[in-house]
Amino acid sequence: MSGANKKKTASQRVAQALVMAVVFGLMLGVTKLAPASKGASGVILGVGFLLLAGMLVSEVLELVGLPHLTGYLFAGAIAGPQLLNLVDHDSVQRLEPVNTLALSLIALAGGTELRIDLLKRVLRSLVWATAVQCVLGIAVIGTAFVAISRFIPFTAGMNLSALAGVGLLWAVLAVCRSPSATLGIFSQVRPDGPVSRFSLAFVMTSDVVVAMLLTAAIAVARPLIEPAAGFSLKDFSDLGHEIVGSISLGTTLGLAVAAYLWLIGGQLLAVLVALGFGLTEALHYLRFDPLLAFMVAGFVVANFSEQGEKLLAAIEETGSVVYVVFFATAGAHIDLGLVRRLWPVALFLVGVRITAIFVAHRFAARLSGEDPVVRRWGWSSLVSQAGLTLGLSVVVERAFPSFGSGFRSLVVANVALNETIGPILFKFALDRTGESGKGTLEKTFHESIPPPPVAPKREPA
Repeated sequence: MSGANKKKTASQRVAQALVMAVVFGLMLGVTKLAPASKGASGVILGVGFLLLAGMLVSEVLELVGLPHLTGYLFAGAIAGPQLLNLVDHDSVQRLEPVNTLALSLIALAGGTELRIDLLKRVLRSLVWATAVQCVLGIAVIGTAFVAISRFIPFTAGMNLSALAGVGLLWAVLAVCRSPSATLGIFSQVRPDGPVSRFSLAFVMTSDVVVAMLLTAAIAVARPLIEPAAGFSLKDFSDLGHEIVGSISLGTTLGLAVAAYLWLIGGQLLAVLVALGFGLTEALHYLRFDPLLAFMVAGFVVANFSEQGEKLLAAIEETGSVVYVVFFATAGAHIDLGLVRRLWPVALFLVGVRITAIFVAHRFAARLSGEDPVVRRWGWSSLVSQAGLTLGLSVVVERAFPSFGSGFRSLVVANVALNETIGPILFKFALDRTGESGKGTLEKTFHESIPPPPVAPKREPA
């Protein structure tokens, strides 16, 4: 991950703003004078423009303290089919494989940063935070969803039992986090400290918990929503297959990558790109979770071999490009018309979610005896949502086609708000606590973590 940017002079900022205006103007002129490019040329043009526009917008927005991820999102939203249409809908859809590669590399980097010594230091906090966030968060957010259901189009005509089932599904998706947003902020500000350690450990380990919760929620909600369906254990069987298979293949992949690094080591970036594209599709076909598999692979390489630094260095070579493309594409995907139609309900649900996160975190931090700075600011990393939440909403849509489309539309509107608000809050917290920039360029994040204190041995009486 790259270090924090050096401060730029006023003249450099003005030059960046002018270049940004020129780039958008040129692209606008090209799209007006020439027909939209199709096929591979359209994908290349779209990636190139989103990459350049995302970098320029993020640099300009840095003037007011906004994180780079917000700039990437804004660039994608402005250039996307909903506003200027510089990157049309067809091109956005064709960028999905690039997004797949970005997610794979982000998950691999996250697993590489997740060291056993870090998990040992935050284990107590991790257990309490996970339990309280899930229980309290689901109860509060689910209740709020049912309370506002009369303003939600797709819940019209549902009885209380069905509303409780849909509210449970909504609440489970609400406790989902965004590893990609967390790592993107880490890439920009290079933090080190208690808040950073807690955030990295909690967010990166939350995927498995949320996947299990969603499977349980679907099994419980089905008889509430569709009384004739009854309770089925098949969902749990499928979940076990997915988790065990993903971990097994991730372990195998990690060992294979470690062996490759030890024996050959060259052209690693090309190998990672091939794995990101090819293996992800194979994992989807086998009904395994690619994000979990790649995260486990990075964890295995970092903790059970001596090749972790080499792997992380290779991923860092594409770090800035990966995050720009991923979040700029996400911005282009945002349906602004949908957000505009659903914003009152979405804003209420986002506010309830943030409040529940804050209260649950303070309570869990007090129970675990957490550091005061973590107790005050640790919640800030838990607001962001991105690709994982959208992916899980597709699972709900397929499981409940009667209302799934409307459910997913509301999820998209909420993710758009959380994806915008979350990185801003997290960066603000890291800046406020003084943790930004404390990581070094020469060391990866985990190397700056001091070992746990060893209790002095007592002399025998």
